Amino acid sequence: MSSKSDGQSPAQLARANRLRLAAEEGARVMEDVVKEAIAVRKNMARLKELRLAKEAATMHEQAVAGNDEKAKPRKRRRR
Repeated sequence: MSSKSDGQSPAQLARANRLRLAAEEGARVMEDVVKEAIAVRKNMARLKELRLAKEAATMHEQAVAGNDEKAKPRKRRRR
């Protein structure tokens, strides 16, 4: 079938093709953004676990050594 029998001019066909390609590219980009966001959240969760484990180990070491900082009263600075 020719483009003239469709009732669309070559310019209209070209525009429709550009819009279709843009929509496909937009869908790919959105998929990439979602994948990257998931990866970032997973990495943040991993780092949080490591930080909390390190803090717990530090607090345990301080408690075993008798250097619990929270038990010591803080000295006030005079101004």
